[in-house]
Amino acid sequence: MIKLLQRRIVKSAAHSLQGLLATWKGEEAFRVELILALFLLPLGLYLGETRVEKLLLGGSVFLVLIIELLNSAVESVVDRVGSEQHELSGRAKDQGSAAVLLSLFLLVSVWGTLLWP
Repeated sequence: MIKLLQRRIVKSAAHSLQGLLATWKGEEAFRVELILALFLLPLGLYLGETRVEKLLLGGSVFLVLIIELLNSAVESVVDRVGSEQHELSGRAKDQGSAAVLLSLFLLVSVWGTLLWP
């Protein structure tokens, strides 16, 4: 049972890494956000005064990356279904983009609130 669980965890991790790599290769926005995260995460750990502040600063950065991954997944599925213009396809892509935008607003709000004197 434990061996089966270990194999499952390793397989899941491999799929997750494939997803991260595919998104890195195919999505410029994700590359920019990940590079920004590599700068912001250590900065947040340094600037946050309490564990809660550090968690909020870092969590808001991770949330942007998570939502960008989900947005990229939606775009991939929509593109896979067909290349013709369709109102629902456009709406799905716009909604994913809006989710990323809101996560960026949250990031700016959290960082501004915690770090503004």
